[in-house]
Amino acid sequence: MKKLFVLLLVLLAAGAWIGQLMVQDPGYVLIAFNQTTIETSLWVMLVIGVLGFLLAHWLLNILTNAMMPVQRLRNWRDRRNHSVSQRKTLKGLMALSEGNWVKAQRQLGQAAERSEVPLINYLAAARAAHEQGDDKAADELLQKARVATPQAEVAVGITQAQIQLARGQLEPCLANLLKLRKLAPKNTYVMRLLKDVYANLQDWDAIAKLLPELKKSQAVRDDKLVALERQTYMNLLNHSLEQLPVETDNASRHSVLDQAWQKLPQNLSGEPALIRRYIELLISINAEPKAEQVLREMIAKQWNEELVNLYGRIVGQDLKKQLKVAQGWVKNHPDSPDLLLTLGRLSLRNQVWGQALSYFEQSFAIQPSQETLAELSRLLRHLGEVEKARDLMQDNLAVVVDDLPELPQPEAEMAKAG
Repeated sequence: MKKLFVLLLVLLAAGAWIGQLMVQDPGYVLIAFNQTTIETSLWVMLVIGVLGFLLAHWLLNILTNAMMPVQRLRNWRDRRNHSVSQRKTLKGLMALSEGNWVKAQRQLGQAAERSEVPLINYLAAARAAHEQGDDKAADELLQKARVATPQAEVAVGITQAQIQLARGQLEPCLANLLKLRKLAPKNTYVMRLLKDVYANLQDWDAIAKLLPELKKSQAVRDDKLVALERQTYMNLLNHSLEQLPVETDNASRHSVLDQAWQKLPQNLSGEPALIRRYIELLISINAEPKAEQVLREMIAKQWNEELVNLYGRIVGQDLKKQLKVAQGWVKNHPDSPDLLLTLGRLSLRNQVWGQALSYFEQSFAIQPSQETLAELSRLLRHLGEVEKARDLMQDNLAVVVDDLPELPQPEAEMAKAG
């Protein structure tokens, strides 16, 4: 109340002061345009200006209020579309997670038509269509995603590659992924998909070239990367001979096989499984002397029981030297059952029967195995010790068949009496 009273006093004082000014000096304003002139006092011109401003403000308000319903309607429609799109997207994604592909495709497709950013809806709907086996609908939805968001070519391409891989469309999938590699060379998921496609195509050379990038980008876990390396180079070894014509001579085969072996990375050159396969392939092309040399060098670098066992199965170029080499390993590995088994076999090759028998018996005593038992029994039979060989097998049935159930057995005397 006090503020209103003070305001009135201020207005009255201002009005009195202005009125006094108008009486003292009304002022003069002349406006001339072409042949027309307008003369008036300054104070009248100020009143006209104020009234004009108020009139313009009033007209602007009327025009704004007349347009407001249209804008409000547009805003309401946008909010409604956004709300419907959100609701259908949520329902569609839930249906997708639950495996309800029909509902997921319908809800996500409808949501995409109302959404301002329909990319996710189209991609998820394409996946739902793919799960139903509707390839045509899946491809159409992917194309809509491309048109709706041209800058998302990598995202659309990855989804398409996943679908193509699942369909078994390996060649189109490979072409798609190679295109994506150019667009996003550091995308680790593209690399993983490319690795899967190459594996399905049995293109081990391509995987070997991709391995350094997979390792550098850490696109694959270390344990899986090591397994992939082994698988890749194992297949490269196998295919090195398979791709050669039947009429290829052994010397040429040996050269090709050696080239494949030399491609092995340093960390795999000592892998027993790869070495064993390389040795088997050398034997298959009548290159046992080379196989014996490779094995000897590998065992000297890193002791491995499996490779030592394999050394006894190979016929080297000099059998006496081969036996002497193996005997030299006894000093550092006196209790190795595989070494003693190998020494027994090499002794047989050198026709030192008694020594072979002794090595087999020592090996069997340290670690009873079917392999050693078979060698020992066979040697005893050939030495005329048939009964001893029979007793040996009888006493070691558990070694021959190690999964017999525990069952009651009759006493020997009772069995004879019966």
